[in-house]
Amino acid sequence: MHSLREVEQLLRLPRSTIRALVRSGIVAPQRGARGALQFSFQDLVVLRKAQALVAARVPPRHIARAMKELHRKAESGQYSLALEGDQEPRRLKPAPRKEPLEASINRGYALHEAGQLLAAEAEYGKALVAHGNDPLLLYNLGVLLEDLGRRKEALASYQSALDVDPGFADCHYNLALLCKGLGRPKEAIRHLAQYRKLTRRPK
Repeated sequence: MHSLREVEQLLRLPRSTIRALVRSGIVAPQRGARGALQFSFQDLVVLRKAQALVAARVPPRHIARAMKELHRKAESGQYSLALEGDQEPRRLKPAPRKEPLEASINRGYALHEAGQLLAAEAEYGKALVAHGNDPLLLYNLGVLLEDLGRRKEALASYQSALDVDPGFADCHYNLALLCKGLGRPKEAIRHLAQYRKLTRRPK
């Protein structure tokens, strides 16, 4: 968990913006000792979206409104490439079992959620050496590399995951966002279309 001050320093968001998003219900932090706000990893993901709006010089009074609209459209399935380009990649995933590979993935996952990104990268690297390419391992590594700002390496990791499992829908989603951010719109559209195809509910 992260304090309000830590979130300010980590994301460089004004305290007034963070409190406005809390009041609007966009983020729902827990209360710690003496009522202090405590933010989870999920809260940080949402707040990073707000950070992008601040960086784009959106007026503070409009940020909460924009976040509400983004949340509403995402929940209702009203996706467009432009909308999804403003979103953070989908979250990393824990492995379901506790076999050697799955245990390594879960250790990396836990380190990532704790903010120990370089330690998580080292854990995933050891798992790749020991177990070879695994789609979930490569996917989580891709999410981590994006958080480290190494987008081209993240793209390669996601693509390697799809080479092993072409039906990994979340990986297509992340690649759609990443390709758009890297100025590769045709690839972004292709991956987004594949994501929608894989996640479309049968009528």
